[in-house]
Amino acid sequence: MDLYEYQARDLFERHGVPVLGGVVAEDPAAAKAGAEKLGTPVVVVKAQVKTGGRGKAGGVKIAKSPEEAEQQASEILGMDIKGHTVHRVMIAAGADIAEEYYFSLLLDRANRNYLAMCSVEGGMEIEQLAVERPEALARVAVDPNVGIDAAKAKEIVEAANFDAETGAKIAPVLEKLWDVYKNEDATLVEVNPLVKTGAGDIVALDGKITIDENAGFRHEDHAALVDVASEDPLETKAKALDLNYVKLDGEVGIIGNGAGLVMSTLDVVAYAGESHGVKPANFLDIGGGASAEVMANGLDVILNDPQVAAVFVNVFGGITACDAVANGIVGALKKEGDAISKPLVVRLDGNNVEEGRKILADFAHPLVTQADTMDGGAAKVAELAAAGK
Repeated sequence: MDLYEYQARDLFERHGVPVLGGVVAEDPAAAKAGAEKLGTPVVVVKAQVKTGGRGKAGGVKIAKSPEEAEQQASEILGMDIKGHTVHRVMIAAGADIAEEYYFSLLLDRANRNYLAMCSVEGGMEIEQLAVERPEALARVAVDPNVGIDAAKAKEIVEAANFDAETGAKIAPVLEKLWDVYKNEDATLVEVNPLVKTGAGDIVALDGKITIDENAGFRHEDHAALVDVASEDPLETKAKALDLNYVKLDGEVGIIGNGAGLVMSTLDVVAYAGESHGVKPANFLDIGGGASAEVMANGLDVILNDPQVAAVFVNVFGGITACDAVANGIVGALKKEGDAISKPLVVRLDGNNVEEGRKILADFAHPLVTQADTMDGGAAKVAELAAAGK
């Protein structure tokens, strides 16, 4: 789960990372009150959206009075930034910036460890820096069993070519950022920019954090970080039903059992859909041991997606027997009744396949078509989705 900047700021502060004051506002009047509360000569009004490029889009503005902060907030609230609507702003205390740096710590899956990246050149698009001047971005492997201790922090600042005085100030901050990463079960902690002020202090001016939702059982407080209002309602519903579901931008709903099979199905449907102008609408894995109830829950989510024009159920019976899947499909269709208006293409194979196919054949629902192969099923569902768009 990606956090908003103000949420990252609060977690930084909790773990001792130096930050400036910040107040969240959802309307211009609250922005004015926030600026008054901070009491600094200058504040920055920053759009809170989970995407980059806010500054270029006009979502970050400087205000030199509470009244100006109110005006800036009125201009930013409601903006669309890369498809994200701004519902709140953070009023941040202004900083006397002398220098800007970059730091991030992330999960390096390929090498099965963590990777720290650091540069004396921050405040810009780090992707651009990495491409144009890769030598300016230090990359230092971090052992998960050790983390960033004093020795590792020194190694990082030296690799990034900080002078001795500045490096000595930054190193303790990197240790605290490691505390955030470890103690919050994060997969990304990024600060851009990490600044040195005119007084020589090191401050995390803007932060990004991604936390591992699989570790949520260790962090009851993380539930409060979820922005329910901005979540896709179908993803929220699927999460409540404990389904592995991801919404995509297409017309063909997809259900399969096992992540590998579902990914393959996405590819096959995408290929088949090219000639019909349709694409996959979702990823939904009902799991290796899914019951008829789980199958029915999955169909309930997908059939209620107004963007879906047809559904492809692709199941290989292993732990999940095909007759159980067929019963789940029948149960879902009975539950929805006359509300069902979208065709389903079902491909069953594997454990108890004949029983499963017979259950569907005997039910004889006019919107259900059975397919013998994955390719055949993908071609048929693409055709039906194109006709139903």
